[in-house]
Amino acid sequence: MSELKLNLMKREDLGKNKVDKMRNEEIVPGVLYSKGEETVHVAAKKNELEKIVNAAGTSTLVDVDLDGTASKVLFKDVQMHPYKNQILHFDAYGVNLKEKLKLSIPVVLQNRDNIKVQPSVLMQLLDEVEVECLPTSLPSEAVVDVENMEIGDTLTVADLDVSSIDGIEVLTEAEEAVASLNEPKEEVIEEEVEGEEISAADVPTVDETETEEDAE
Repeated sequence: MSELKLNLMKREDLGKNKVDKMRNEEIVPGVLYSKGEETVHVAAKKNELEKIVNAAGTSTLVDVDLDGTASKVLFKDVQMHPYKNQILHFDAYGVNLKEKLKLSIPVVLQNRDNIKVQPSVLMQLLDEVEVECLPTSLPSEAVVDVENMEIGDTLTVADLDVSSIDGIEVLTEAEEAVASLNEPKEEVIEEEVEGEEISAADVPTVDETETEEDAE
């Protein structure tokens, strides 16, 4: 179960001026919605929200307290400022612990900096996989260890840890490639030749030169 906790507060003021004032006071607006329930306009303290979002991403359950009512949510969307490291708005989805979820989770290549075969080039071919499971079984990531890969090896979705965990159905094709290890390619740099190559046949002879001058 998640140990991430966030306090939310209801907000009634929805106008742009009110929202701008909230942000100036380091309060971030958001919405909380659940299946079959009305959407609730909420807000969270900026520093608390940033800490939780950085830890949870969009694939980890978060415990929230809204005016004394506890529930579990997933962040569905987090709107960032275009050039500042600042959250402008967030969408949180309240989950039913008895209903299965379909969700995309990130793929993590474990020990990618400790690959034994060197030199080598590791290529990550898949960034996330889709899974279906109960919220209480939801993994935050799909992991595969790449430390012992050999040159020419390709790992697939079937090699990810979530593919062998009871209660989790991986919806992405099992044969889809996740990562491959290849030999580094030497870059061939061609020397640039200044000017065009001139063929000996293009160089006029003395007689040809004199003939052209005479013609003038």
